[in-house]
Amino acid sequence: MFDKAEFVVSNTDYTKCPKPDRHEFAFIGRSNVGKSSLINMLTSRKSLAKTSASPGKTQLINHFLIDESWYLVDLPGYGYAKTSKKNRSAWELMIQDYLLNRENLQIVFVLIDSRLDPQRIDLEFIQWLGESNIPFALIFTKADKQSLNKGHQSIAKFKKTMKKTWEELPMMFFTSSSTGLGKGEVSEYIAHILES
Repeated sequence: MFDKAEFVVSNTDYTKCPKPDRHEFAFIGRSNVGKSSLINMLTSRKSLAKTSASPGKTQLINHFLIDESWYLVDLPGYGYAKTSKKNRSAWELMIQDYLLNRENLQIVFVLIDSRLDPQRIDLEFIQWLGESNIPFALIFTKADKQSLNKGHQSIAKFKKTMKKTWEELPMMFFTSSSTGLGKGEVSEYIAHILES
């Protein structure tokens, strides 16, 4: 798993993405949630995905070919990014088009900052995925930035909030890009989907 990872192409339009002949796993989250760091941790590459101190670095649909058999897709973050309203709505449209129309998409991993209380923007995005029948799982990031106990409390709070509107909760993972926590679990989950 993740023995080989190579950047393929960046696009602003899902119709220009690589041929949909391999399974695809997309990663998305609020700007500054640690998405690039997580992708680099999963693939054991220091700079496969570009990390940045300023949020909103990813502005395109980025395809990476993993083990020459499936695509990992790095999507632009939603929410805060120092850009114009026009740019932001163009990103949103690009992301929605991709998520709704990409036929080889297996699942969307939505990244959530484990240090924060449930954020409305995350809950609304998850709600939209559910209403659009797009399968997703949640990855809670930055586990190393606080005690594990605090992190688990934060996830419990998120579950409690979701249970108000969801009958069934998605798969959830707890990760840290700097310690590698959760890498095995996320990798196994992807492998399980690929096998089934």
